[in-house]
This record gives sequence, structure tokens and C-alpha cells, in this order.
Amino acid sequence: MNFPKFWAQGTYKNFFAWRWSDSSQAEAEALAAAAARQLAEQFAADKLPPPGAHYGYPDRPMREPVLREFRDLSGGLTAAVTRNAYGCLVLNTARAMFVDVDLPEPKRVGGGFFSRLFGKKPEPAPAGNPAEAPVLAQAEVWSRQNPGWSWRVYRTKAGLRLLATHDLFDPASAETQAVFDALGADPLYRRLCQVQNCFRARLTPKPWRCGHNNPPSRWPWPDAKAEKRFNAWEAGYREVCEGYATCSLVAVIGNGLVHPEVRAVLDLHDTTTLAESKLKLA
Repeated sequence: MNFPKFWAQGTYKNFFAWRWSDSSQAEAEALAAAAARQLAEQFAADKLPPPGAHYGYPDRPMREPVLREFRDLSGGLTAAVTRNAYGCLVLNTARAMFVDVDLPEPKRVGGGFFSRLFGKKPEPAPAGNPAEAPVLAQAEVWSRQNPGWSWRVYRTKAGLRLLATHDLFDPASAETQAVFDALGADPLYRRLCQVQNCFRARLTPKPWRCGHNNPPSRWPWPDAKAEKRFNAWEAGYREVCEGYATCSLVAVIGNGLVHPEVRAVLDLHDTTTLAESKLKLA
């Protein structure tokens, strides 16, 4: 997994850049200053990349604090919980394979602004998206063609999340890429797995889906006041999250086996996401 300990923002004229280091804060600051200067020089020479060149997941480590770590008996890092830019908790796994599949959004019936305006309580998780069927069928086909495989399939707000429970995988391996190809994994998710050298699964709802505002600032905090404001935001975020689930378990495909290392990941994932609560997804 690739979560640098030290981050710094460098500035030069009207330009700024974030850089990182696993060695020291001083190194991160030096790299950030150089990057900001280079950005200004590229702008002056009209050599900046076109708009949208870095759309979606970045081509660099994620600027996320590590809140909790899980290690095996030899001390190796097997999983970590981080906080993303939206304030959501994210589970990062070294070898437990999550597959993220986005689906076309189904037509919405009812709900919306007026339901929120008059305080209507969150509805149970929807029955599902018709576009799920081909993904579930492909997971079934994969399990038949590859005996010994087992999947847990979850519905998310935007699609499906699959967890291979029977074994461990290298995020950069050819086998992992073959699985991603077969199941139609989201291209941006695939890219992120390669950059971060891990698999990822969001554990808590996106704030705007719960009627909450985005966080006022992002780690690392520029000062104590910014951190205090974030802590106040987070308290409200946790409160609104109580009425929503992040995903919902819809199927178990294959032999049902769970590898011991995956068991810890599975338990944390299902408990934190409220995967069997039947609450509305966010």
C-alpha cells in the first residue's frame, strides 16, 4: 500500500503543488516547492497538460491519513482504514480483492428534494438495478470456470462491489487484471489499485447523499483551527450516516469459503458499511 507519511504544499507565485515523502517533512516540503516552481515554468512555456488530463483518480499516492492498520503475524501490513477527501472512511487491502463495477443509474421514482424538505425518513435499500444481472451472471460463470472461487456481491449506490473471499491476490498481477476484465471493473478503480498497490472499498456514505455538506478542509490540516472545524463537521457527518448503509449484500456465489486473512476484512467491511441492515444506500 502506498500512503506516504509526510505531505507538504509548495507555492510559487500563483501556483501551488502537493508532494510527499516517507522519509521526512523537510523532504516533502522541498519536493513541493520544486513542483510548484516547475508548474509555473510550464505555464509560462505553455506546456501544461490539457484540462481533464488528470480527471478521476490521480496518478500519484492518495493524500489520506491512515487511521487504523491491520498486520499479519509477521508484521506485514494487510489492511488500513484511511479517510478520503470527502471525509469518508475507506478500507484498503493488500491482498483481499475488491472489484468495483459501476452501472447505469436506474430511473428514480419519488423521493428527492421534497422528501428531504418535509423530513421523510430514509427508505429501505432499492430492489436493484436491472444492469446488475449480467455482472452476477459473469461472476457465476467465472466461479464455474475456476473451481474453488467464492464471491460476496454487494449493491452500492452506483453499482456493484464484489469481494473474493477464498484466497489472496496481488493487485498488479495478471490474474487480478483478468478478473477485472471479466467482471467489467471500473477503469478508474483499476487505475487506482495499480497506483496505490492495494484494493479499496468505501466504508461510510458520501456526505452529500446523506444531506450533509462536504468537509471544510482536508488533511493535513493547515492549523489547529482547521482541524477543530473538521472535527465539528465529522461529528455531524457521523450522526447523519446512522440512517444509511454504504452497501447491501445481495449474493454469495461459489463455494462460500473465506480465507483467514479475508475474514478480518470481511467482518470489518460488513459491520461498518451496515451491509445487512436494509437501510437506504448512500
